[in-house]
Amino acid sequence: MLATAGTRGASAPMRERVSAEEWAARVELAALYRMVHHFGMTDLIANHITMRVPGEPDHILINAYGLMYDEVTASNLYKITLDGDVVLRPEVDLGLNITGYVIHGAIHQARPDLHVVIHTHSAAGTGVSGMKCGLLPVSQHAALIDGRIGYHEYEGAAFNLDERERFVASLGSGNLMILRNHGLIACGQTCAEAFIGIYRLEMACKMQVAALAGGIDNALMMPPEALENTRRILIDHPEIGAGTLQWRALLRRMERVDPSWKE
Repeated sequence: MLATAGTRGASAPMRERVSAEEWAARVELAALYRMVHHFGMTDLIANHITMRVPGEPDHILINAYGLMYDEVTASNLYKITLDGDVVLRPEVDLGLNITGYVIHGAIHQARPDLHVVIHTHSAAGTGVSGMKCGLLPVSQHAALIDGRIGYHEYEGAAFNLDERERFVASLGSGNLMILRNHGLIACGQTCAEAFIGIYRLEMACKMQVAALAGGIDNALMMPPEALENTRRILIDHPEIGAGTLQWRALLRRMERVDPSWKE
C-alpha cells in the first residue's frame, strides 16, 4: 500500500529548501486541497491531487498518505518523480500511497499540457461511474462539460504500473475522466482549471443521481441543439472553462475559513 518514504530531509523550513516558484506552486496546491475538502469531495485520507513543479517537468507535488485534506499545507507536500521516487520529503512521519503516482504520474508523463490532476471518490461521482449510461445531458452542468470525457474500465485498485498506458488511452485528449466503479478525474493547466472541472463534473453527477431517482424513463434529456449551443459557450468563451474568477473567489473564501494552508 505504501511506497518507500525516503530519508528525512534537512531541518530547514520547507520554504527555504525550494525555489520561489516551487513555493508558490505549493501554496496554490495546498489551497486546492482545502477547497476539495471544503466542498465535501474527499474520502478520508484516500485520493490525491498532484501538481507539476514549475521548471521541473518530471517532478510533481503530492500529499503524504495519512493526512486529511484540511491538514495539507505548502510545507507538508512531497516532491516526487513521476515514478514515485522521493526527491524532497516533508517533515512528516508518513509515506506515499502508490496509487498516487500510478494514476497521476501516468497522466503527467503522457500529457505535458496538464499540470494539475485531481482524483476523487465522491458518492455521486462514484455512483455515476457505476451506471452503464455514464454521464447524461440532464443538466446545464453536464452540458458545460465539453463532451470529451473519457471512461476507464475498473481493473482493481490502481497498484499496477502496467495500467498506466490504459489510463492515458482512456483519458484521450480531454481533461475529464470517469473511472468505472471507482470515481472521477479532472485535469488542467492550472489549479483553477482543474478545480472548475472537478466541481462541474461533481455537480453534474449529483444532479444526474437526483434526476434518475425516479427512474431513467422519467429523466428529461437536454435536446441535442440546446446541448450543442451550451457547449459552444466553452469554445467562444474559454475563460468559462479556465475558472479564473471562481478561483480568485475561492482563495478569498479559504483565507476566511483557515489560511494555514499557506504555511
